[in-house]
Amino acid sequence: MRIAVVALGKIGLPLAVQFADSGHDVVGVDVNQRAVDTINAGVEPFPGEAHLQEKLAELIPARRLRATTDYADAIPGADAVVLVAPVFVNDETWEPDFKYMDAATRSLSEHLTPGTLVSYETTLPVGTTRNRWKPMLEEGSGLKEGEDFFLAYSPERVLTGRVFADLRKYPKLIGALSDEGNRRAREFYEAVLQFDERPDLAQPNGVWDLGSTEASEMAKLAETTYRDVNIGLANQFGLFAASHGIDVYKVIEACNSQPYSHIHRPGIAVGGHCIPVYPRLYLSTDPDADIVRVARQLNASMPERLVAQAEGILGDLSGQKAVVLGAAYRGGVKETAFSGVFPTVKALTDRGAQVVVHDPLYTDEELRGLGFEPYEIGGDADLVILQTDHADYKTLTPADLPGVKLLVDGRNASDAALWAGTPRIVVGTAA
Repeated sequence: MRIAVVALGKIGLPLAVQFADSGHDVVGVDVNQRAVDTINAGVEPFPGEAHLQEKLAELIPARRLRATTDYADAIPGADAVVLVAPVFVNDETWEPDFKYMDAATRSLSEHLTPGTLVSYETTLPVGTTRNRWKPMLEEGSGLKEGEDFFLAYSPERVLTGRVFADLRKYPKLIGALSDEGNRRAREFYEAVLQFDERPDLAQPNGVWDLGSTEASEMAKLAETTYRDVNIGLANQFGLFAASHGIDVYKVIEACNSQPYSHIHRPGIAVGGHCIPVYPRLYLSTDPDADIVRVARQLNASMPERLVAQAEGILGDLSGQKAVVLGAAYRGGVKETAFSGVFPTVKALTDRGAQVVVHDPLYTDEELRGLGFEPYEIGGDADLVILQTDHADYKTLTPADLPGVKLLVDGRNASDAALWAGTPRIVVGTAA
């Protein structure tokens, strides 16, 4: 097949590589000329994705994969087009921001040719494929969906850093606007993906047809919103447990020993491109989902709550040196999307603290570029807040942070024995 992939970011580029590695001719489209040039040189434009560099080094010289900024070069004559341009959410209104996907869809529509399967993989509010993309594609192309081209929705279900492994591990969900679209979507994904055996699943691992774009859209929103709500529940339990002298981690371990309980872990923040965003996409079409809204609000409030706890113990934070450990939203990943570092730094700064940030994955220059003053382990500290569960932080001791009066461990990642004698707050345990 000849396949076009629109938007070559941390999901789109590995997908393009996966398709090419499965024996197909792939053209990737991206508006970033530098990224396009880097990819065409056989070099990964971002670090940290397992096996990406080695696959690029093989596929680019073999001319199975190339990148361009020109839709007219990539789209006409494609058997399938996969779109993974970003959809954001307005932080104030919680409404979806379709700016980038709208632009990609319009550009695609101008060059769409008959017989093409168009599949959206970016997470979307329920009904978007049918009610937004279908009319836009038909208007821009002059073609009719279901007759001249076929429209499907198939959510990406992978984590950056392990995309190729996740593509094999999880069923590929599809839903189209017509029976013929469903058939073509199934044939397409069966031709570009390979699946691990999963005896734990109710049906064989592979392409799972959910019957409609709406069902497929909801499946992605449901699986990610579940995690946010679950973490919100864990945080609620953790706040209560800490105020009553209970170790919530022992409680959660006990609960989860029974197969009907799957309580997640509490923490200072829920970050990344997915979990903080997709519940708000869900709420955009189900405003009555109060449980989703409350969980999202509680999770967003955790940095402020923990800084307030620290203030309650240390008193006025004005002028005190506060070290935030970790800029990344999760351990081992160099990504700050919706990271808890931003509200944590703000809560400390609002109280007059002198805030510095450390992260082993970022240079001092990169931290300054994010708006932070960098900190070097071994420097003086009054208050330390562990925001990211990097492996490097598990062995830290008070001696590594001279003068520290209080550790706020937002991830339960520090070693209690190493901190004996120094006040330490862990989310979900008594101070």
